[in-house]
Amino acid sequence: MFKLALRPLLAAAFVAGMALPGVAQNLFAPVVKVNDTAVTEFEVQQRIRFLQILRAPGATRDAAIESLINERLRNAEIRDVGLQLTEADINAALEEFAGRANLTRAEFTQALEQAGIARETYRDFVVSGVAWRELIRARFAGRVQISEAEIDRALASQSAGGSNIRVLVSEIIIPAPPPRAAQVQAIAEKIAQSQSTAEFSSFARQYSATATRGNGGRLPWQALSNLPPALQPLILSLAPGEVTQPLNIPNAVALFQLRDIEETGAPVPEYAAIEYAAYYMAGGRSPETLQQAANLRAQVDVCDDLYGFAKGQPEGVLDRESRVPGEIPQDFAIELSKLDPGEVSTALTRSDGQALVFLMLCGRTAAQNADVSREEVAASIRQRRLSGFADSLLAELRADARIVYP
Repeated sequence: MFKLALRPLLAAAFVAGMALPGVAQNLFAPVVKVNDTAVTEFEVQQRIRFLQILRAPGATRDAAIESLINERLRNAEIRDVGLQLTEADINAALEEFAGRANLTRAEFTQALEQAGIARETYRDFVVSGVAWRELIRARFAGRVQISEAEIDRALASQSAGGSNIRVLVSEIIIPAPPPRAAQVQAIAEKIAQSQSTAEFSSFARQYSATATRGNGGRLPWQALSNLPPALQPLILSLAPGEVTQPLNIPNAVALFQLRDIEETGAPVPEYAAIEYAAYYMAGGRSPETLQQAANLRAQVDVCDDLYGFAKGQPEGVLDRESRVPGEIPQDFAIELSKLDPGEVSTALTRSDGQALVFLMLCGRTAAQNADVSREEVAASIRQRRLSGFADSLLAELRADARIVYP
């Protein structure tokens, strides 16, 4: 969810309006064809500017094209099922979106126009997102059944004193840029059938992109509450030796094997916020970029050090955030759970594998004691599962689509 303030929004609008010089090519020439529709150069430039104003991580041309491809696929599915929003629903969604910046819809639209962004760009982005969420709820809500035992486990992991459960887990994260997505999915499904820790570790050494690859993907003991909220119930549902189903994360597929689990009898901290910095390095997982990342790792000790390296580069190259654990992107959350402040992960990519993520943990903020209602916990579990269904459906749509770059 985007949350903007008025003054940063207007400043971003001015910068975004100046950021993209005019280009000689036909603005309405197709950049990519998605099934029977085309994404034009005009749409790409509009989306880049819009992402800049939203301060979205990595507001690059590749990210804009990826966003528009996904939007085309979602919109086609929405049309196929005959889902239509009422004008009242659309107006309410546009007002709510503008309200995140403490602006009215008219004020928000005016700020966008100052940046050269058409109001249709804003409307299409919001309407597509709202309609997609409605489709997911209509199609999958009936399949999300949450037991009292699941709520009990979630409450235990979110209690004021934290969970006293710790786990031994092994991990595999396989890079899956679009050209290799189907191949990687097939490999991941094979790994999910692993019958032993030795077999899983062998797969980790062969395929995983994480720092634990050389150790067969084996992670040390860690508190269950340190894991991403979406991953905790999946780990709890496993018996030692069992493996999760493949989890789709941006540009990768992840699998986890439970090796052991125990109750420690001692509470562990619960965190209200996790602060991290993501520095996006062009070149993806090429040997040159990985070496640059290794050199950078040797020169930085804290997140503040990254500002010096990002100086003079495009605004979106460095993203620093402080979020509650449940709002952190799942792939980031997985990597951050393994880090201490000042430590770095280079296992992830963005922009279809073209940008390496230099991910540093800045710090964790402990939560104050608080009561959490069962209804709130159930709603959180439900939303995570619906998000998983949405990701899986989009992956299916992409696998079946004809995506052609002229």
